[in-house]
Amino acid sequence: MTKPTTEQPTIVKCPTCQSAVVWNAESPFRPFCSKKCQMIDFGEWADEEKSIPGAPDMSDSDGWSEDQY
Repeated sequence: MTKPTTEQPTIVKCPTCQSAVVWNAESPFRPFCSKKCQMIDFGEWADEEKSIPGAPDMSDSDGWSEDQY
């Protein structure tokens, strides 16, 4: 006979406000606690306040010349 599992739900911190969020299908905004926190995070990415580290992009003036053609 198998024992019933009493697994604890996975809890994560909301990346925006740090409140606890249960990670399951009933948390539609996971990993965020709410639509508001999700939109705040999206705005930070859109305003380039957040970014994924990597090599910097070539600026408009680097490596381009109008005399090239």
